[in-house]
Amino acid sequence: MKKPDRHLNWEQLRVFGVVAELKSFTAAAKRLGESTPTVSRKIDELEKLLRCDLLTRTTKGVELTEAGRQVLKRTHMMTEQAHDIMHTLSGVDIGGGGILRLSSQDGVASHWLTQFIPEFQNHHAKIDLDFQIHDQEANLLDGEADLSITFSEPRHRDILSMRLGVLHYMFFATERYLDGRPAPASLYDLQGHNVLMHDSYSNQIDSWSTRAIDLKKALRFKLQTNSGTVLKEVCANGGGIAVMPSYVCDIDSRLVPLDLPEVAPIEFWLTYTHRVQRLSMGRTLIDWIRKQFSTERSPWFQDTFVHPNKWTPIEAGAGRKKTA
Repeated sequence: MKKPDRHLNWEQLRVFGVVAELKSFTAAAKRLGESTPTVSRKIDELEKLLRCDLLTRTTKGVELTEAGRQVLKRTHMMTEQAHDIMHTLSGVDIGGGGILRLSSQDGVASHWLTQFIPEFQNHHAKIDLDFQIHDQEANLLDGEADLSITFSEPRHRDILSMRLGVLHYMFFATERYLDGRPAPASLYDLQGHNVLMHDSYSNQIDSWSTRAIDLKKALRFKLQTNSGTVLKEVCANGGGIAVMPSYVCDIDSRLVPLDLPEVAPIEFWLTYTHRVQRLSMGRTLIDWIRKQFSTERSPWFQDTFVHPNKWTPIEAGAGRKKTA
């Protein structure tokens, strides 16, 4: 009679790690590109193999048991060791060169950081970048990226982070749109205007300021989109008044900052693992990204909101750069 297989299956552990992170079989299945029953079956098989419950199923999702916390801890350690082996044997950091994978959600990385990447390439010819934009934050412990720009500070002890700054959300329009229309003098003057909004901003408003929540109740959004590029281009072509971070004034001369108060400040971080920090090319990229959001480069990411209409180049020691 054939003995049952008592060997751990890495695929089951990988799936368990995603379920534990997202606290949901459905959300894990979506990220993994599998069906919810398949994910549930793999967890059941793992629990039977280990002869213990790893997760407690509730109406709100799942919670880790003590055994589950121990397995998750060791799963992360195994993942990190596997990545160390892969990168060590592939000679990824020989001479300070190789490939680094940077992940971010739509917005500040794709609009602000990209304009400086050619500069990075010119100075660091041995480092190649794989830059991916995703709908949600990458799981660094699961190997989805080497570094990630996020809008929440990581709490896991194996994830290192560096606060990059604050995004200050405000209103923009164009002269074309405002031609023949009264420019809003207060937030409540926005009623009746074509207001444009990014999906993620709309979903975040409830955690923003009271002013922003009241604004959401009072306004009708003429356009909502999940693309920062679509939002900027519709606004820049006269489609309406858009909520965007203050830095967009520096990347598109068609946009006109409105004399309205800031809607909300949102912090953002650069996250990475201990392995990336140990690599010389990892430290090079981390330091370079930090500098692109420093006050030496621009005033837009400092803690205090600087309205573009009230900023002069002498304040930051650099010229205000605008490109069509």
